[in-house]
Amino acid sequence: MSREPIIRFDRVSKRFGDFTVLDNLDFEVQPNEKVTIIGPSGSGKSTVLRILMTLEPINDGVVYVGGDPLWHEQRGDQLTPAREAHLRRMRERLGMVFQQFNLFPHMTVRRNLTEAPRRVLGLSRAEANERAAELLELVNLGNQADKYPGQLSGGQQQRVGIARALMMRPSIMLFDEPTSALDPELVGEVLKVIRQLADTHDLTMLMVTHEMHFARQISDRVCFFDQGRILEQGPPEEIFSAPREARTREFLHAVLNPDE
Repeated sequence: MSREPIIRFDRVSKRFGDFTVLDNLDFEVQPNEKVTIIGPSGSGKSTVLRILMTLEPINDGVVYVGGDPLWHEQRGDQLTPAREAHLRRMRERLGMVFQQFNLFPHMTVRRNLTEAPRRVLGLSRAEANERAAELLELVNLGNQADKYPGQLSGGQQQRVGIARALMMRPSIMLFDEPTSALDPELVGEVLKVIRQLADTHDLTMLMVTHEMHFARQISDRVCFFDQGRILEQGPPEEIFSAPREARTREFLHAVLNPDE
């Protein structure tokens, strides 16, 4: 691919005290590419997503989204730390689905979806309700709009979370372990919706998951993170069938054969 990447990490480092979670990371994602990040706990996977959502600042380097610096602003020929208004504008380009559903328990499903578009995008109630109805149909919850989160299963709540992220019409969707908080029998319904989204929408998708079989099916590219860097990346068949690095083989064996 020769297009300008929609996401680019240029020598990005992130530290928590003395612990370096991202170490001079270079990483690119192309428009409409479906990329899955895998790796052991503490390897920096979720930190990449949290940096993109401006939930975690970076210590060094530059992050670009759609060609524009995320954590910086261009002033003349200088990059300076971004102001909150800039971060807010950049944040609108991305939608994120978290491990925990993070729905407002006192709001109906419909209001969970429409609150941010009305406040941030200035949509009318009718416009927001129409968009919410379309997206609830997309995630197979068209008849649940008047329920409260506590009346839904975990799988249904996570599907509401996906619809809510799509309400802002992001060009990039981030998924941070979207099934890790679900009972095993509910995982499939959420993965089915994400797969449908990948197949039918021109979205860039960046996902962190332990669902290796799903990652193999949905991804254009899989990146194996270890100690804050990309140790290995490539097409899913290559990563899962013939990984080059011993550390990748060790990780995949442990994840795919947990009883051995």
